[in-house]
Parts: sequence; structure tokens; C-alpha cells
Amino acid sequence: MKEISFSLHPLRRYGRVLLVAAGILLLAEGAAWVCGARWGLLFKGIASSTDLLVQLSSPDWSAFADLVQPALNSVFIAIVGTVAGTVISLVFALLAASNLTPPWIRQPVRALLGLERALPEIVILLFLVAAFGLGPFAGVLALAIGSVGMLGKLIADAIEELDPVSIEAIQAVGATRVQVVVFGVIQPIVPSIISFALFRFEYSIRLSVVLGAVGAGGIGLELYRSFVQLDYGRATASLIVTLLLVFLSERLSGFLRKRIKEGGRFQ
Repeated sequence: MKEISFSLHPLRRYGRVLLVAAGILLLAEGAAWVCGARWGLLFKGIASSTDLLVQLSSPDWSAFADLVQPALNSVFIAIVGTVAGTVISLVFALLAASNLTPPWIRQPVRALLGLERALPEIVILLFLVAAFGLGPFAGVLALAIGSVGMLGKLIADAIEELDPVSIEAIQAVGATRVQVVVFGVIQPIVPSIISFALFRFEYSIRLSVVLGAVGAGGIGLELYRSFVQLDYGRATASLIVTLLLVFLSERLSGFLRKRIKEGGRFQ
């Protein structure tokens, strides 16, 4: 009897976990059936993907010269969108910081930043394309607006973590409100702002490729056109350029952020 009770002990101990896991699996299977995700299509898709990978294995090396300009356009879109978004984010961050503004200003601004973060950049781009048409300008605006929600919260949190003594010391010497904000609030968090902006730029590079496929231009548009036209050699070349672009931007951003954390030494 002791051996039987010992063998059943794990079942009593993990019974609820197993029931929850079984419930989640049943829920997932039911959701897959409702939305039409049939597991039998997986094997068919693997076979099709194998054929596609064979066709993508031979890049069109002559297309790389034509892809330099679209790749640079994606980088420029990311740079302008990130810079514009950082500047706008700083204004919102000052209004969203609890140690600078009263609740009747801070709470609506925080809610606005949260609402903006809830909107994917691709949805924002669709609205902007309808308003301004296709092109890089819509992509720049989409990235700038997308940066505001993210950077606004991060910068506001950094402002709230400032030592209030330093701000009070500047106020005690008779500094104006603008001087307090510039020298007591913005100046101490400049390294953090740059670090946040570099991280956002790294993210914006990847986003610019996605947004380019839906109307913003750049290397993303070239990649989309290549697949639509079944030009798999050019598509592979576009993929290689995209991977290099993302890799270099991540390495550059990581290097600069590391130098900033070490005290601003770039040598």
C-alpha cells in the first residue's frame, strides 16, 4: 500500500497543473479549428517552402548595385523618424513626469502615450498613406509617431528617477522655470535620452523594411516587388541587403550605447 500511495503522490501534486495544461491544449485546438488553422497544412507547407528555398538559393548578384539606394532610403527614413520622434517625445515626457506636472496634466498625457503604444506602426502608416499618399514621408511620420509612445514613457520614467535635491538646488539659486528644466532635468538624462534614441533607431530600421512593403518605399518595397513578380534571385539579393542593414544597425547601436554607459567615451 505504501508503494501505491507513493506512486500516486505525483498525480495528486501535479493534477491541477495537468488539468490546466490539458484545458489550454483543448482551447488552442478549438481556436485553430475555428480560425481554419489545420495542422495537416503544415506538411504541405513544408514541401512548398522547400521548393521556394531552392529557388531563393541563387541570388541575383547584379541586382545589388540597384539595391544600394533603396537600402539608404530605409536608413534615412529611420534616422529622420527617430530624430523627430525623440524631440516630440521629450516634450511629452516633461508633461508626463510626476515630479514636474500636476495630475490633471500628467494623467491625460500618460493615457495618450499608452494609446499611441497600442497602435502598431503599420496601422498608423495606413492612415497616413490615406492622408499623404504613398512615399517616404508617410513612413517618416509613422516612425516618428511610433517613437513618441515608446520614448515618451521611457524618458518620463527617467525624469521621475532624478534626485529631487539637485532640482531644488537649482531652484534655490534663483533659476527660472526654463533653466530648471534645461539644467536640472534634461541635462542629467541626456545620456539616457541618447541611449533610448539609439535603441529606437535600431528598432526603426527593422520597421522601415516592413513599412516599405506597404507604401513607405525603401528596401522593403524592393523586397515586396521581387516576391510579387516571382523574381526570386532579386528577392534573395534584397533579403541579403536587409539582413546586412539590420545587422550593421544593431552593431552600431550596441557599440554607441555601450560607450554611453561607460561615460561617453567614443574612442
